[in-house]
Amino acid sequence: MAKKKEAHHGGAWKVAFADFMTAMMALFLVLWISAQDEKILIATSQYFQNPFNSPMDNTSGVMPFNSNKSTTSVGKDTGDSKEIDRKKQIEMTFLNSVAADFYRLLHLDQNLEDKPIDIQVTSDGLRVTLFDRAKRPLFVPDSTEFTEWGRYVMQSLAWMIERHHFRVSIDGHTSQSSHGKSADYSAWELSADRANAARRSLVHYAIDEKTIERVTGYAATRPLPGEKPDAEANERVTLSLTLTSKVPKDDPAEKTARVGAPTHGLLSRMGGIKSPP
Repeated sequence: MAKKKEAHHGGAWKVAFADFMTAMMALFLVLWISAQDEKILIATSQYFQNPFNSPMDNTSGVMPFNSNKSTTSVGKDTGDSKEIDRKKQIEMTFLNSVAADFYRLLHLDQNLEDKPIDIQVTSDGLRVTLFDRAKRPLFVPDSTEFTEWGRYVMQSLAWMIERHHFRVSIDGHTSQSSHGKSADYSAWELSADRANAARRSLVHYAIDEKTIERVTGYAATRPLPGEKPDAEANERVTLSLTLTSKVPKDDPAEKTARVGAPTHGLLSRMGGIKSPP
């Protein structure tokens, strides 16, 4: 009787090996991207959220062919413009991420109508408006003393400003119905003193006083658009946070410590950020 020929096992192992190599390559790419700087991480994240309209779409691995000098100049200008647009888009994505993180830190819903804090992304940074509402007051009535909620907000805000190296301008505002304590202490003094109270609080908790560029009191001269002059919403402190690439001239050892462990250093100076009851 003839010996039966051995069955051919096929190439199933090749498919399994190919899947394994694909998974290893994907793992390598994830680890490599995670090691990049913050701008690349933001751009990569945005690409996967909307691959058809991404800052990465402007990049290319092929250099365009230019037949003459004028075309070269136009191509260079166009490339520079695209690069500026790409960087601006990355910056705006970063600012939106910072604003969302701050809302989460304070456990606030961004869609509330009468929210105690409003954050707007501007062309060069953030505009943070802290409202002194009756339901959730920022200050003790007719004073510059922060409530427990106010202190918690200022702690959190100071940490965010220091972490991202914003430059700060602070404006104090009151409503038309706010007249101060006496004839010698009007809404002008109250708005200016509240702005200065915010400055002192930020410096106390975390930030370098050199990053503060201006502190101003406007009394009731600048009500919010669409609000009546005596509306409660006009009782507010507004902080304009501007991005800067300038590194403060600190002691090298202090700068190294801040870069190496920013969260630990700030929290130790603040005594920890604790949510009010």
